Amino acid sequence: MPEADRAPHFVRSLERGLAVIRAFDADHPELTLSEVARACRLTRAAARRFLLTLADLGYVRADGRAYRLTPRVLELGYSYLSSFSLAQIAEPHLEQLVENTRESSSLCVLDGDDVVYVARVPARRIMTAVITVGTRFPAHVTSVGRVILAHLPEADLEVRLERVELTGFTARTIVSADLLRAELERVRRQGYAVVDQELEEGLRSVAAPVRDRSGEVVAAVNIPVQAGRTTLAAVRRDLLPALLDTAAGIEADLRMATGPARASSPGTGTHRSSSSPRPPAPRP
Repeated sequence: MPEADRAPHFVRSLERGLAVIRAFDADHPELTLSEVARACRLTRAAARRFLLTLADLGYVRADGRAYRLTPRVLELGYSYLSSFSLAQIAEPHLEQLVENTRESSSLCVLDGDDVVYVARVPARRIMTAVITVGTRFPAHVTSVGRVILAHLPEADLEVRLERVELTGFTARTIVSADLLRAELERVRRQGYAVVDQELEEGLRSVAAPVRDRSGEVVAAVNIPVQAGRTTLAAVRRDLLPALLDTAAGIEADLRMATGPARASSPGTGTHRSSSSPRPPAPRP
């Protein structure tokens, strides 16, 4: 965060400590002191203090000259996930969807400019993309992200489009803000999104929105498939109806669980939708 945007209460040391934790990922599960300092733009002395403090707290362990995160870091996300009833509500519906379609399915929420996977049921297929709960992708290039973005207030969407870098992940990725606006408008009208090999070559995905009792889009549920064995026509004909039914089932349970006094689940960064009720699946 730029210095000019920081509020008076901003604690920079907390920001740096969290940056040290985020420096570790699937590609960098083990880092030396120098690598942490370089990744977080810290001096070696500062990086060492943060690492030693995290080690004292049990979040990091030293292995020779290298450092690794410990399973205790899962506590940081578990507090959110355990209080986020939507994931628990969605899981049995995802399981039934996967059983019926024999394809994987996930539930995602919007966090900043990314979507985060908060529930996932894999199918017994080998997919190129390794996705687990907590995985993040840029919202604009995923079907789940486009479903949520499509229902944002126009002013909010414009701010995001001006801020985000539309990176081309494949030759098919939409990298034009105007083309993305047009696609999001189409998604909003039809009530679902299909992304064809824009995040990864050979990977297609279809997603539908999940609304709370107030009509706010709080999440999206998807089905990813391999392009080599599932055509776009088959996605719409064979998978979309089941996906829409699943989203409707999650919504019904969410309305019962939240009750009339509660609004949408906190922390999702979503909004109230002004769209019409969920459309029927397109006829094959």
